[in-house]
Amino acid sequence: MTLTRIHTTLPDAASARALAEALLHARLIACAHIAPPGTSLYTWNGAQEASAEVMLWLKTTPARAAEAVAEIERLHPYDCPMILTDRVAANPAYLAWAEAQTR
Repeated sequence: MTLTRIHTTLPDAASARALAEALLHARLIACAHIAPPGTSLYTWNGAQEASAEVMLWLKTTPARAAEAVAEIERLHPYDCPMILTDRVAANPAYLAWAEAQTR
């Protein structure tokens, strides 16, 4: 059995926490981790940009992943949010806990 990990970035800790809390409340994720701010470098509308952002790591089950991504897209403050997903192996106790949290 695997876990789905979702990674996105947000402009600040408050918006990351609000998104994570909405997903937790909807039972779409089991857990969220908000990482300290860093700097993202990218090109947007033809101009090179640098922005402070926080990373948000979300853990869910494969059965809830598509719903979680759809809700992230709906609630995310960016016009074009980066949302990455991957499936990872995890220890059986954690997987059982994640299943229980997302039912």
